[in-house]
Amino acid sequence: MNKPYDFTVFIGRFQPFHTGHLKVVREGLNQADKLILLIGSAWEPRNPRNPWTHQEREEMVRRCLSEAENARLLCLPLMDVPYNDEVWVRNVQSTVNGLVIAHHTVPHRPAKISLIGHRKDQTGFYLSLFPQWSSISIENYHKISATPVREAFFIDEPERVARELVSNDILPQQVADYLIDFSRTHPGFQHIHDEILFIKKYQQAWNTAPYPPVFVTVDSVVIQSGHVLLIERRASPGKGLWALPGGFLNGGERLLEACLRELREETRLKVPAPVLKGSIKRQAVYDAPYRSARGRTITHAFYIELEPSLELPKVKGSDDAKTARWVPLSELDPQVMFEDHYFIIQDMLGAV
Repeated sequence: MNKPYDFTVFIGRFQPFHTGHLKVVREGLNQADKLILLIGSAWEPRNPRNPWTHQEREEMVRRCLSEAENARLLCLPLMDVPYNDEVWVRNVQSTVNGLVIAHHTVPHRPAKISLIGHRKDQTGFYLSLFPQWSSISIENYHKISATPVREAFFIDEPERVARELVSNDILPQQVADYLIDFSRTHPGFQHIHDEILFIKKYQQAWNTAPYPPVFVTVDSVVIQSGHVLLIERRASPGKGLWALPGGFLNGGERLLEACLRELREETRLKVPAPVLKGSIKRQAVYDAPYRSARGRTITHAFYIELEPSLELPKVKGSDDAKTARWVPLSELDPQVMFEDHYFIIQDMLGAV
């Protein structure tokens, strides 16, 4: 029986893959010969919002499908681009187009493609970004949200929670089995457990505030001779991850003053303040709503480009930084970077 489309495209984070996602996947397979599943937030370090790698999430999906269904499922990772929607759209287009070229079996006729998903909240905005393709909107099954699923799984007894999620038709049994095994055998479970508990305790201090607080921070993107200055975080959240030197704005400070103070405190960079100020090429605000697990946090970043030199200034980790070092730009790895700092660097450099 001919299907309405050659390809349906489903984009999501699937953290974790739940029953609502499975309903969309099955409808996508019903509507097309092949379903393209783009797994978002790929190549990020494990954190409370993204506990599982894109490979692990693909495994969750494939466990829920039959052999025949898996043969019609095409999965690829999709990296976030939080500060450039146009680049993200281009990445989706090029990924889908590449798969269509490789798998379209009727070359004399243009492939019929449709996006499929549900408009549950702001995360469904992408359904309007691709007018060249059709769009299939699916009702959000049971209005399931992955956020409380993650928190319950990592905070409470994981095996009991997984069984309850299955009985309440929130998780497929195959995914529950996968998550239980993850909690028993993977060191990442304890890491995420500790991070979530830290964040919960951190947020309790603001429970009596009349409205949710908005934090203001500063970050330094210091570049010299093709290297960027990074620090290794000493404590949670993001303990052990690499980050830009920065921190919270004090009550009596201006943004630039806070930036230079944090830079000195965390790296002991021995470059005079007038030189640093004269080397500022750009400043920008980064305000992705979910950029920080601690809560709504808006950071002001300063791009400081020092004169090229054969010898990089000496730095030493101090204060909140365990270590500090100059990292070649070609060696930046988003999988070991804190929050959105990788994307801030790329945006500052104009690389995305």
